[in-house]
Amino acid sequence: MDAPAYLWNYLPLLLQILIAVGLAAGMVSASWFIGRHRNTAAKLAAYECGIPAEGDARGRFTVRFYMVAMLFILFDVEVVFMLPWAVVYRDLPKLTGSRLFGFWEMAVYLGFVLIGFYYVVRKGILDWAADKGDL
Repeated sequence: MDAPAYLWNYLPLLLQILIAVGLAAGMVSASWFIGRHRNTAAKLAAYECGIPAEGDARGRFTVRFYMVAMLFILFDVEVVFMLPWAVVYRDLPKLTGSRLFGFWEMAVYLGFVLIGFYYVVRKGILDWAADKGDL
């Protein structure tokens, strides 16, 4: 196949990219020309949740905050593993040769997750009401 003829296959993709970039640039430039620009002190002030900002942005956070964030990521990863398993669950007997292999495999995985969750609950990481300081 000739190289220039092969490149014509990418023409629709190139046109789509050019139209998307042109449309975005057109919208931004139209809003710039049409919109009013009155920079007042209220518009230039930092705004977050309707509460005026206080203090330094480099404040210290408790370790509990980071522990909860890591737990959130851990349970998101759990869903990432469970979703593909659930999609192919009916086909697992064909792939593994056993009807219950996929079931017990996920049961063991969820057992490990539940043991970790039990540990987290026993350590009191999710207990925000108790003021224990840093863990």
